[in-house]
Formats: sequence, structure tokens, C-alpha cells
Amino acid sequence: MRLHCEVEVVSRRLPALGLRSRGRAVRAVLSLCQREPRGGPPRAGLLVATLRDKRGTRYELKENIEQFFTKFVDEGRATVRLKEPPVDIYLSKANSSSLKGFLSAVRLAHRGCKVETSLSTLTPVKTSEFEKFKTKMVITSKKDYPLSKNFPYSLEHLQTSYCGLVRVDMRMLCLKNLRKLDLSHNHIKKLPATIGDLIHLQELNLNDNHLESFSVALCQSTLQKSLRSLDLSKNKIKALPVQFCQLRELTDLKLDDNELIRFPFKIGQLTNLRFLSAARNKLPFLPSEFKNLSLEYLDLFGNTFEQPEVLPVIMLQTPLTLLESSARTILYNRIPYSSHIIPFHLCRDLDTAKTCVCGRFCLSCFIQGTSTMNLHSVAHTVVLVDNMGGTEAPVISYFCSLACYVNSCDMLK
Repeated sequence: MRLHCEVEVVSRRLPALGLRSRGRAVRAVLSLCQREPRGGPPRAGLLVATLRDKRGTRYELKENIEQFFTKFVDEGRATVRLKEPPVDIYLSKANSSSLKGFLSAVRLAHRGCKVETSLSTLTPVKTSEFEKFKTKMVITSKKDYPLSKNFPYSLEHLQTSYCGLVRVDMRMLCLKNLRKLDLSHNHIKKLPATIGDLIHLQELNLNDNHLESFSVALCQSTLQKSLRSLDLSKNKIKALPVQFCQLRELTDLKLDDNELIRFPFKIGQLTNLRFLSAARNKLPFLPSEFKNLSLEYLDLFGNTFEQPEVLPVIMLQTPLTLLESSARTILYNRIPYSSHIIPFHLCRDLDTAKTCVCGRFCLSCFIQGTSTMNLHSVAHTVVLVDNMGGTEAPVISYFCSLACYVNSCDMLK
């Protein structure tokens, strides 16, 4: 029985000697092996072999394990603490299901129970075994796409372009170590929510597919903490959900050549965004929170920006409805809410509430006005908006009261 992962063996005596471990894991093959001493019963052991030491180091298992640490086993990580020698064996980047099975067998060997699986011999590990530690795979043609075998579980970078994929291969979603996934130049129409289970994913390239949306489930997944770069260029996306702005670790966002008719109006919450490209879409205006961005590069060329309206759209009501007043109070005081507390449609209304220029919120009672802004105020480098050398774009703003509107008249001129 073997397990492919990264291993670091740390002696617990080092701190007492005033020393520290280098903290560097290496690729290894762990084997649950068996040795038959003369005149005694077979003894199970743990053999740790690396590319530099293919014969490996053997550790006794029977009644020799002090503790298992398995809190992160679903992420492919665990630690086995041995009594003698006093070492901690840190395991990482393992296939989670294989790791669970391997640890179960190790636990049985520690108790002296019979292991219901074939045990390896003490023969050196072959070099070919370490080829399973491949971290990068690039496939750029349909004929090279693997159909009969799985992707190496240790992959950190996977590119499958020009493969004619119409959906995301579910085998990819088992690659828990993926940091970069490139599915560009395919025919994918929909993304599974389980992409959000790739907890280390930093770069996602979906350029040149047939996507029509980016789901709320993905926006609320672990991608919130990991995703840095997202390329949705050359798709058929008309709008992004307001929850998209919860992907606050994004630094690079490409939306060129879609059918976007609006940005999420809370786009200003993407405070880490530095590169934004949304050329050749159908944007008529920008949301007011666009002014909160701080970009290094901005490209909005080829959008159908409209001239600002001279007269505002007035949707004020006096007095405020109970719904409007309650919603403003909840949002202003940051009172937690969820579909477990209030009806789902009220949660949706609160999620899509408009932000006044004064910082307060409004639901359906507001004044809407438009003005122009120079894009250099939010970006260091700006691609011209049109062929006339312009760098200005219309911005739509909301006002929660007549007083806010009057105080902002200078901005709207």
C-alpha cells in the first residue's frame, strides 16, 4: 500500500538543542511495508522514500504512534507523531481519499491488528513512481486530452485549451492543489459550483467559451479568499451578480468582448483590483461606486456609453414606506440578516440596495442622476474610451434624499 504526497520529517529534539527545522517538504512515496524477523511474527512499518533516497527510511508502527493530527485531512494534510524516534511526519498535497485510507491502515498497524490490504516489500522505490508528482500539465489539442486515466492529483497548474470541452471535467475538481486552471478556447456553457471547492485556486482562465453567467454560488465560495486573477473574455455574459464583488482578493479581471450591459453596482468593494479590462461590451454607464477603485490599468474601449441625462429620475416617497425605512436601518447599522431569519426575497432586496453618495443606503426610494468622470481619477493608465481621444465616461449616482441631491448638484454639473 502506497501514498504519494509531500513529506517533512521533523525531530522533536531539535528545539531542546536550540535548532530549528528548515521547514521544507519534499516529494515522497510512503509505503506500508512488512518485515519478517527471524523467529518472530511479521512487523508492519512505515517506509518513507524520496527521489534522493529511494531505499527510504523505515519507522516501526506497532504501539509506536503517539498521536494522529487529521484536522485538515480533507485538504490532503495530516501529521503522524511517533514515539521512537521522537519525530513528527508531516504529510501534505496528498489525495484526500487516499490519505484517509492510508491513515486507517497505519492506525491498524499501530494497534497490531491485521491490515486488510496488501503490504509493500522493502525494495527501493522506482524513479517512475515519482513521475506521479507532476505539478504542471498543458494540453492544447483534443487528441492529447486524457480520457482513460486521471489527471495527476499533485497538479498545481492545468491548462486544457482547444479541447472542445462543453462542460468542466469533474475529474479536475478533485485536484485540490490546483492554483491555476486554464480552460480557455473551449465550448463551456456553464460552470459547476464545485469549482469553488478548489481552495487554493488563484488563477482561473475561461477566455473564449460560451458562458452566459457567473453564478452566485461561485461568488460565495472559497474563491473569495483565494482567487486573484479571472479571465472571462470572449463569452456571452450580460451581467455579473452583485455578489461578484465578494471576490475581494481579485487583482486582475478581464471581461473583454462580452455583452455586458452593466457592472455590479458594488464594484467599488473590489479594493485589491489593479487591472480591469472590459473593452467592446455594451456598457451605457458606470456605477457610482466605480469611483472607489484604485487601478493601475483600465480599458473600457468600444462600449456604448450614453450622454448623461440632464434631468434626474425622482423616485422619492414621503413618508418612507415601512419596508424602505426598515431596510435602511438594517443596512446602516449593519444588522446581520440571512434567509434563515427573513424571507429570501427580502435578503435579495437588501443585497441589491443602492448606496447614496453620502454613504447611506436606499431601496426603492431615491433620486437617480448621471454625470461624467475622468477615468484617470481611478486608474494610472487608461485606454481611450473612443476613437476621439476621450477618457471620460458617464456615471450613475443615487441619492437617498432631496437634501443629498441638492448638496451634490455641483458634482452633477
